Amino acid sequence: MRWLTMPEYLDETGEYRFPPATSATQSGIVGYGGNLSPGALLSAYRQGIFPWPSTPALLRWCSPNPRFIISQGSLYITESARKSLKKALRRGAPYTLTLDKAFSDVINNCATVPRPGQPGTWIFPNLVKGYTELHRLGYAHSVEVWKNKVLVGGLYGVSIGAAFFGESMFSLESNASKIGFLSLAATLFERGFTFVDCQVYTPYLALMGGLEVPRPLYLSTLNHALAAPTLKGNWSGVFPDFPDTELVISFRKNSETITYHT
Repeated sequence: MRWLTMPEYLDETGEYRFPPATSATQSGIVGYGGNLSPGALLSAYRQGIFPWPSTPALLRWCSPNPRFIISQGSLYITESARKSLKKALRRGAPYTLTLDKAFSDVINNCATVPRPGQPGTWIFPNLVKGYTELHRLGYAHSVEVWKNKVLVGGLYGVSIGAAFFGESMFSLESNASKIGFLSLAATLFERGFTFVDCQVYTPYLALMGGLEVPRPLYLSTLNHALAAPTLKGNWSGVFPDFPDTELVISFRKNSETITYHT
């Protein structure tokens, strides 16, 4: 194992140099140990690395090859997702979508709501604490999907530059997280974001346009995205019209003609 030597705490201005992402093992592991302080997390994302704990006591840092992303030109809306969006975004619908209104509730639901085929969670209390601090600092964000004022789905992730690093999502009813994810992705791409990082392949996100890209291409795309300013702060103020129904529907229509290139 490659153990990392890291200061006990790094604030958001601190930088830690991880071993290069290109030095990851065949399974994508860069190293073990360290902590989830703001500077450590932000440094990792900027270097193409993210935390993926295997146990509460074993912090693992990863950079898989290939990387799974949804790019600005690959977002795709299936027919079933189209129907769900239309139902949720129509005038008078019982659904409401918000940004950064209930981050704690979202991340805790992501940690506790069971997922088919997954025996447990990797979102342990120390990870919840680390991302909650990033949220307080304006880097980590949540999307909430409400039905009759009850939280039924959502997702959270980290935003730096023109990149959004998706971490996890949950649904308490069918398609709830999909509604939130697609509305957010359309909004970010309209604002000029380069890609949404989905980390590793899942059939669920592949249906939405996820693409596997080689690590060198991912790192190059990441460096380009990091040159853009970070939309730091509470996103309910950054995107006051979210979700813009007309924008989402228009993006859906345009997505039908996308040609994919890998």
